[in-house]
Amino acid sequence: MQRRWWALVTVALATFMTYLDNNVVNVALPTIQRDLGLTISGLEWIVSSYILVFAGLLLVGGRLADVLGVRTTFFAGLGVFTVASVTAGLAGSQETLIAARAFQGVGAAILAPTALAILRAIFPDPRERATAVGIWSAVGALALAVGPLTGGLLSENAQWGWIFLINAPIGALTAILGFLTIRVPRAERRRTGLDLPGLVSSAVGLFALTYALIEGESRGWGSAPILGAFGLAAAGAIAFVVAESRAGQPMIDLSLFRVRVFVGGMLSQGLWSFGVFGIYFFTALYLQSALGFSPIEAGAAFVPMALLTAAVAATSPRIAARFGTAPTVATGLGVMAVAIAWLSSAGENSGYLDLLPWFLLYGAGAGLLVPLTNVVLNVMPADRAGVASGVLNVSREVFGLLGITILGAIMTNRQSSLTGAPMHTFLEAYRFTLLIAAAIILVGVPVSLYSLRTRRTAPAPAPVEAPVAEPVG
Repeated sequence: MQRRWWALVTVALATFMTYLDNNVVNVALPTIQRDLGLTISGLEWIVSSYILVFAGLLLVGGRLADVLGVRTTFFAGLGVFTVASVTAGLAGSQETLIAARAFQGVGAAILAPTALAILRAIFPDPRERATAVGIWSAVGALALAVGPLTGGLLSENAQWGWIFLINAPIGALTAILGFLTIRVPRAERRRTGLDLPGLVSSAVGLFALTYALIEGESRGWGSAPILGAFGLAAAGAIAFVVAESRAGQPMIDLSLFRVRVFVGGMLSQGLWSFGVFGIYFFTALYLQSALGFSPIEAGAAFVPMALLTAAVAATSPRIAARFGTAPTVATGLGVMAVAIAWLSSAGENSGYLDLLPWFLLYGAGAGLLVPLTNVVLNVMPADRAGVASGVLNVSREVFGLLGITILGAIMTNRQSSLTGAPMHTFLEAYRFTLLIAAAIILVGVPVSLYSLRTRRTAPAPAPVEAPVAEPVG
């Protein structure tokens, strides 16, 4: 096998680690709380510290990849993530574990945008790149499914620290493979300025926005800390726009936000993430609350859906090359919306086999959205591939948090307005929330059909003809 395909294995392993760690901890939280005597606040921050730092530093990680080189940045992120994972696995206190989780977020924020930039560099041929990113996307989809299952199995059958320590051998193997296989062409090793005002303002704005979305429900959306966080996020966004408009070498050329494909690709990616985060979160509640599934069983229930997502993700670049990116992405979003709407027919007496067809349909639709990434990457200069990947990851994380936050508020308000037995009100609120989610995702169909369409007279037709993209997770 040629070296670049082994490099793909390396990048896929690194991505698998970071995506896995995004959700592996949730099932193990009760065990961690019992062993360390955690407070409720501490328990929440074990999850939140990782997401907060990860989302807040994604653009920073992408910029570092563009400035320092993707190979150097990749190994830096891998080292930080692996060491932080070992620290988390050996943690004997709440404070150590939360700090280690935050440093895991730093490593993941560096690794995530670097992965796509590496694939762009080592696969210059659009057709090969389409295949490579399809495979990489499939690996990411698998990580979303096996995360809860892995967390449950390890926490029940081994010491909970192994949910983090397992990253040590994976990280070591990834590092060895990477040193042997990742060779970035000299033309891709570009040097630009750091753009410190852009880095600082983007990080502050994303930190504040992520914090507000995570803590808004528990602290109250009208509370001073949350309103202050939203205000700081707005101030950070304004400062970022001002900094980028004045920078000689900006992180992001603001004129790109006038490019239909760039904006449409980000919005379609965000709507995809909105649906993915929402369906996992709220349907997991339904499986456990209404059907009596254990946490491990609930995690295992999503495995067939993720397997089909992975299979379709590996082939969707070829589908897009045959039928076009816009129809492929629009079909994927439409299929997802239909599947979610049909899931809303689930009741207290439904069984898993009643849900499985709609899970599978949803997984197939999600896999069709893989061609989005190359659409965004292709409108960015080659030396901004890291930031472009960071932008996609930011879209995924922020819209995913919005999915959980907005749908959670809708579900809570709906349930409180109903009368009857708790299970009845929960089911009614769950069904109503799924219909709202389906309607929101359905908006992506006309958006993608309009914004992602290509023209034969486009200035750079070759890359657009073979689009590729990332999953999420």
